[in-house]
Amino acid sequence: MFLKFLRLEIKSFFRGTSLGINLAMKIFRFLGILSFILYFIGGAFLAFFYVQKELEQDPLKVVSKYLILVWVADLVFKYMMQQISAQNIKPFLTLNIPKRTLVNYTLIKTFLSPFSWMNSWFFITFSVILLYNGYSISGVLCWLVGISSLLYLNNFLNIFFNDKENVAIGVGVGIAAFALLEYYQIVPVLNYSETLFYSLYESPYFALIPVILFVVLWQLCYRYIFKEFYLDKGLEIKKEVGKTENIAFLNKYGSLGTFINNDIKMLRRNKVTKGVLLGSLMFTFYGLLMFTSPVYKTPYMMMFMGLFVTGGFQFLFGQRVPAFDSSYYPLMMTLNVPYKEYLKAKWWLMIIVTSVSMILALFYALISWETYLTFFAAGLYNIGVNSQFTLWSGAYNKMQVDLNSKEKRMGQKNSFNLKALLLLIPKLILPMVVFGIMKYFSGMTAAVISIAVLGLIGFFLREKIFDIIVKQYKREKYTTIEAFKNKD
Repeated sequence: MFLKFLRLEIKSFFRGTSLGINLAMKIFRFLGILSFILYFIGGAFLAFFYVQKELEQDPLKVVSKYLILVWVADLVFKYMMQQISAQNIKPFLTLNIPKRTLVNYTLIKTFLSPFSWMNSWFFITFSVILLYNGYSISGVLCWLVGISSLLYLNNFLNIFFNDKENVAIGVGVGIAAFALLEYYQIVPVLNYSETLFYSLYESPYFALIPVILFVVLWQLCYRYIFKEFYLDKGLEIKKEVGKTENIAFLNKYGSLGTFINNDIKMLRRNKVTKGVLLGSLMFTFYGLLMFTSPVYKTPYMMMFMGLFVTGGFQFLFGQRVPAFDSSYYPLMMTLNVPYKEYLKAKWWLMIIVTSVSMILALFYALISWETYLTFFAAGLYNIGVNSQFTLWSGAYNKMQVDLNSKEKRMGQKNSFNLKALLLLIPKLILPMVVFGIMKYFSGMTAAVISIAVLGLIGFFLREKIFDIIVKQYKREKYTTIEAFKNKD
């Protein structure tokens, strides 16, 4: 039965619309997965030989020490990126197929996702290296089985946390608390991790514990899904009572204020847009990567980081205009909507958040004023130039966004467009080149002024640029409507 389900999904892939784009994205995805597999395999060799020769420690103990961090990172990553695919299962609920078979297939399918098994390449390769270097066969195999069981049971935890944001937040707070206890050396979490995971090798029978946990969680998850596995219950789109909210002072700005009001409501109410706000806040700390490598301290990379530190909201929100309105965009296009005001509302919202990000980035002055001035210059460029080019690239984004569910998919077929990629030149490459050249020949002040001048030029020419953007959106109007209507 499982093989029949897989064959049906393969057929649906080749019989669906946009086969060429789907196939191209699958190829790119395969290349990406292959590169990550090679990274994991290389990381296993590095983890063993570097620790053994350079640090002169037991590689298995060192890896076991940091496995708690790997387990937490794996859980967080799966929560953010992976979800149960229920849409392909719905049609089978009306057929004479045992529901337990469908539930088991749904659970098994989570293990077929690359997010589930890619990290196994590290542990398998590392285990083979351990065996080759004389470690106990039974100990290594039980260690591998125990670690794999703990990582794979994250799939079940992800299912339990998937629609329970309060529980997920509570778990996140708990993880942060343990991180602080380890950081301030109140509780040696990493030492406990080494003792716990290394015991799987020293005492192989301990491997039964994670295996039993895996089986128990499988049963609990099976019962949880089985109880909710109905078209009119668990798989139904959840509906909530709508609440009327209004930011009154924006109404005096006419249609522009109305559009901004609606966007603020959207950002506050929906899971996807809340994720955009959270992602924008996380981008503010992107500049801390300077501590990890000297490469990031070069003028070009400092400007690159500054563009993301101050413009995270632009890149996450702006390039998905009008995708955030995809559910009612076809209806909106039948009305007398002032297109320029509609886009200006998005633009002003990006300007406001970018300005706030520039203020929040003040803590980088503690590193150096040169760093903050670089990020400040990047913020000015984001306000004057990137905000408009980001909106421009949104005209080519035909990806539907479901505001009622967490967006955990990457590389959707309609988000891939050559024209949008070409717009990265003025958005990223131009400011990096100008800033780097000006700083090299004329110093920091000239570099900041040059980027600020480009930002001011873009800001004062915004009306002309908006006319071009509006024409492009109107040119893409009907293909966008067709893409948003197509639910395949």
